[in-house]
Amino acid sequence: MTLKADWEIVGSPIDPDSDERLFFTDHEWDTIEAAAARIIPTDHDPGAREARVVVFIDRYLSGIDYIFAAADGSGFLKLTGKFADAWRARMFDMQQTYRDGIKALDAVARDQFSKAFKDLGESEQDLVLEAFSGAPKPGPVTLGSSLAVGTFLQGTFDQGLPFFEALCLHTRQGFYCDPVYGGNKDQIGWKIIGFPGPKSLKDTMDGTYSTTEYFVEEYDWNELVPHLGKAG
Repeated sequence: MTLKADWEIVGSPIDPDSDERLFFTDHEWDTIEAAAARIIPTDHDPGAREARVVVFIDRYLSGIDYIFAAADGSGFLKLTGKFADAWRARMFDMQQTYRDGIKALDAVARDQFSKAFKDLGESEQDLVLEAFSGAPKPGPVTLGSSLAVGTFLQGTFDQGLPFFEALCLHTRQGFYCDPVYGGNKDQIGWKIIGFPGPKSLKDTMDGTYSTTEYFVEEYDWNELVPHLGKAG
């Protein structure tokens, strides 16, 4: 059986340049875009703002229409029955997490600087995020550092996460996802880390794209991540 025989495919790849809000209000959109831009900031490389992470998050939170991309990248799988019910329930919880989280973030911003988060300067936004998260702004991550190990081991599942942790996860996902999901515009995230990704998901299905040449047959984890060797 083919995938199309099992699942109806609807819609099309998400346009990263779209400003249409499917879930967020205008204020929420601007707040999340600003916060994501501090989580992956623009420096000598593009950041979350340029990668259109906010589009990815908005579509993800909008319901069940943009959850699983079709294998050929032509659209998204239509969820029905128990699959749809389960995802609606999960999305309802995450939608509420975001709505409440944005209000709480604004409350901290107004308490500290008498402005909404989106209206603050970048340095002020960083201070608000530190106060909101209860943790200092992280420094640069380099391969081999203890911080890098923690970064590598971060989870990928958002169910039950508080707002800030969910936002950090979704920002990373939107920055590095396949562009079919609306983020990673022009493969910005892939280019920054040197990943020569496929031009489209279809290329991963018909053999046009392959990663075989990048496989390393023999390696020592202690050399790749020295911190792991010290732990033993």
